[in-house]
Amino acid sequence: MSTEKLWTRNFFLISILNFFFIVTYFALLVTLPTVAISHYGSTGTVAGLFTTIYIGAAIIIRPFMGPWIERYGKRFMLILSLLLFTIASFLYSFFDSIPPLLFVRFIHGLGFGMATTITVAIVADMVPESRKGEGMGYFILSANLGMVIGPFLGLTILSTFNLYVLFWGSAFCSLISLVFGLMARLPKESLVRHSAGEKKAPLFEKSALRISITGAFFGTAYASVLSFMAIYAVEQGLGTESGYFFVVYVVVLLLTRPLTSRWFDQYGANAIIFPSILSFAIGMLVLGLSTNATLFFMAAAFIGGGWGTLFPSFQTVVLQNSEPKRRPVAMATFLSIFDIGISGGSLLAGVLVGVISFSSLYIFYSIYILFGLVVYYWAQNKKQFILEKRIIH
Repeated sequence: MSTEKLWTRNFFLISILNFFFIVTYFALLVTLPTVAISHYGSTGTVAGLFTTIYIGAAIIIRPFMGPWIERYGKRFMLILSLLLFTIASFLYSFFDSIPPLLFVRFIHGLGFGMATTITVAIVADMVPESRKGEGMGYFILSANLGMVIGPFLGLTILSTFNLYVLFWGSAFCSLISLVFGLMARLPKESLVRHSAGEKKAPLFEKSALRISITGAFFGTAYASVLSFMAIYAVEQGLGTESGYFFVVYVVVLLLTRPLTSRWFDQYGANAIIFPSILSFAIGMLVLGLSTNATLFFMAAAFIGGGWGTLFPSFQTVVLQNSEPKRRPVAMATFLSIFDIGISGGSLLAGVLVGVISFSSLYIFYSIYILFGLVVYYWAQNKKQFILEKRIIH
């Protein structure tokens, strides 16, 4: 096993800033639609715009990140994205009507799209090639932790205090993220200046398209968990247990991530991704059959071990299959297509639950995920097999 250093000062700082960044994201993601209805008296459609506009802004801005990083450098773009994200976080508290809040949401989404692209590109450069799977796994674990703490923090503040404490609390978390970004000392890099007649590099990375589509395919299924798991739990008489679903999810990640990340580096992507797909499918099947807390938490464990491992694995494959200078563009391509899958998945799940029960929805998605074995097989290409053999040998 390689002894190349992974836990450097910069790796630690970027991981911590990513944690607070994701806490802010999820604290507002799970509360703003409810706030729009309960506090501002808007319709469900308008409430949904708080998520749609946010993700739409991220998708719009990501393709431009590659050229901007080449021109201005990773550190400059990191600070700019975190600054934009933080300013938008503070702006929520100064408006009390839907239209300006939706505008702030759009600005916030731009900062989110920029920061999620640049942080992954930065980590990909600082992690040793021989420990890429392990390094990306730990980095994304910081996001997984934020995914649990964020909703818990947001919902707790909103129910205990008021809307403006939620806004200021989220802004404070984003400010901490910015401070950690300022503390990071990234190596100097050569900036690229294009001449007037020079052909510009494409805004999308072709090598990332297949695995990005695969990620979006599975993300479509996971969106049903994000959108309707809590409602389904209440329907099954598990409303109290629903708050601990993602806690179990993350505990499983904490226990399995050190092993799966190292196995990725030792044995290649297939040795991790194929079993993870099966785990994800089993988790969705058990979720659909859940009639008690034991089955419900078993589902959380299988989904955590499955989807929680698939997502960082797909990102690592994208980074391995792209040239270092194209990694920001490759990651922007992956995240943009993935976000389309998440958004489309939420809409699709909403349509399906109008026709079938929640239980049937999750059983359907367990079969859908198994079909993903074929999708992932299609996504592989000769270049990936070469990379895997290189890792193994």
